[in-house]
Amino acid sequence: MVAVKIRLTALAPTVWGSTYIVTTELLPEGYPITSAMLRALPAGLLLLLLVRSLPHGRWILRAQVLGALNFSLFWWLLFVSAYRLPGGVAATVGAVQPLIVLVLARQMMGQPITGNGLVASIVGVVGVGLLVLTPEATLDTMGIIAALGGASSMALGTVLTKAWQSPVSPLTFTAWQLTAGGLLLLPAALLFEPPLPPLSAPNVAGFVYLGLIGGAITYILWFRGIALLGPSAVSPLGRLSPVAAVLLGWVILSQTLSPLQIVGMVLALASAWFGQKGQRTPTLVAQPVQQR
Repeated sequence: MVAVKIRLTALAPTVWGSTYIVTTELLPEGYPITSAMLRALPAGLLLLLLVRSLPHGRWILRAQVLGALNFSLFWWLLFVSAYRLPGGVAATVGAVQPLIVLVLARQMMGQPITGNGLVASIVGVVGVGLLVLTPEATLDTMGIIAALGGASSMALGTVLTKAWQSPVSPLTFTAWQLTAGGLLLLPAALLFEPPLPPLSAPNVAGFVYLGLIGGAITYILWFRGIALLGPSAVSPLGRLSPVAAVLLGWVILSQTLSPLQIVGMVLALASAWFGQKGQRTPTLVAQPVQQR
């Protein structure tokens, strides 16, 4: 059963690896905030129509905080770093997220940091670097800050998702967060970006894919995995995203794949496996989620 839960959770970052190619090939250029809003808000509203449940009590504020961390802030900073940094640099900086999760889970939940988990996190950063960095990669201070901010935002959202333990199903929980995140992005998109041009069929297909598959469905699996396995066990699986992105570029865009990239891919995959295995505890796996 544990292996099945891991595989289902791993589907989320694997699908997220397609975000770059869908964005560059299907979406209109130059609308990062609007694109993030259109990825979150329609999918969140659709899920709300399905679940017919709104947050109440303290979960009104908690849904807004988690929506901001997991979607609004994270996706906005992700786009900023992608625009200001080469993709390889942004992905390598973002690979420190499992390390941040280890520290936050230790401080906020008292979860121990295992040697295997720490080593796997470091190896994962090295593996992602070998996989996606190029000799021509350049650094930009604001881009680096944005990438670190995005990784920190997602890391804090991942830990709080487990620490607060939602009283509803992962489907409803995802609906709350996507809607909250999209609503927070809406005024920013209206204020800071021009209106979208008329959308073509590929544009619409890209937004639908990123919203429903790359957003709603995958985050249901992701939040379910956090609740069942714990944040430190789930976060290393995020390294599957750059692996999937590179493989898609190789298959669809005929991009090259060097021997050094293959080594990096092996290291990234190994760190994802041993990282989640090293940080998984019997308590996290065996106990049901506490309702509160």
